[in-house]
Amino acid sequence: MVETVAGELHAVMEEVRGRTFRLVEHLDETQLNTVLSPIMSPLSWDLGHVAAYEDLWLNHRLAGRELLREDLAALYDAFETPRQVRGDLKFLRGEELREYMATVRERALEAPVEDGELHELVIRHELQHTETMLQAMALGGIVPPDFPGPAPVAGTGLELVEVPEGPFEMGASGEGFAYDNERPRHTASTARYTIGRTPVTNGAWRQFIADGGYARRELWSDAGWAWREREGITGHATNGPDDAPVVHISHFEAEAFARAHDARLPSEAEWEKAAVSGALDGIGEVWEWTASRFAGYPGFVAHPYKEYSEVFFGDTYRVLRGSSVATHPRVASKRFRNWDLPERRQLFAGVRIAR
Repeated sequence: MVETVAGELHAVMEEVRGRTFRLVEHLDETQLNTVLSPIMSPLSWDLGHVAAYEDLWLNHRLAGRELLREDLAALYDAFETPRQVRGDLKFLRGEELREYMATVRERALEAPVEDGELHELVIRHELQHTETMLQAMALGGIVPPDFPGPAPVAGTGLELVEVPEGPFEMGASGEGFAYDNERPRHTASTARYTIGRTPVTNGAWRQFIADGGYARRELWSDAGWAWREREGITGHATNGPDDAPVVHISHFEAEAFARAHDARLPSEAEWEKAAVSGALDGIGEVWEWTASRFAGYPGFVAHPYKEYSEVFFGDTYRVLRGSSVATHPRVASKRFRNWDLPERRQLFAGVRIAR
């Protein structure tokens, strides 16, 4: 049984690594090593980071072996080296990077599997970083030529469906892999509300712009208006078709759009309840901002390390739900919680309104 699980996990690891390399095969070394945006890492740093993470968790902490390159531990620690300094560091490049990734993988395939949880952690970590890399590529205008945008939806995002009041079970069950912030499963309750059947589309967003949405102070929070003025935000480049969900929207913009339609953003409890009940269409095209701040569920316990979730709890980060076209299906889940700063536009994020 253990051998079967090990074989399956090893096959997935190889499949995921092949996908990672295919996502960057259209790029040259300069593009891989360049800082494409001040808020993003060079793509080569991300590649080295996923290998260092694999070496740490599978080869060092699980198998009890020394790190392949102890001198790289701080370089590829996301907290030791924040994004704004990574472009100035001597991260691995070119053939040295590929050799490091390959050698880490050879060692990792020899690590004991046990319950497979740490292997799954490593697999999903790489998949999450490939989405981050696609964000950087989108900012730099160098996404893979076959990368799709959000698919059309049947609606504008202004058509609402009703969800009845009452309790539901929120969060991941005790079975299978889940991140610490998805647990423990608990009973949550909502009042009756209505929520957009689909995410808001480009067509609806263009109308918001035409109606002066970016100039109407009453639509914006104080923080959102300050961001708009500081960054010189006067609109949004909605390049997709009218019937596709608008993408690369900040939380501040999402709030303003909702207010322009006498609506608001859903809480993440409202979002999850509606999604699990099957009331929502268009899930998985764009991440969807919620009104909720990122915090632990009642009874939260950090696992396997507090830096995955706990250090981000508080008033600063907002929760997103639903996944996007850049999210691998292995990661996408109606229970999965994403989070980012409310001013961020690099995410493949849109908006679903509620009342």
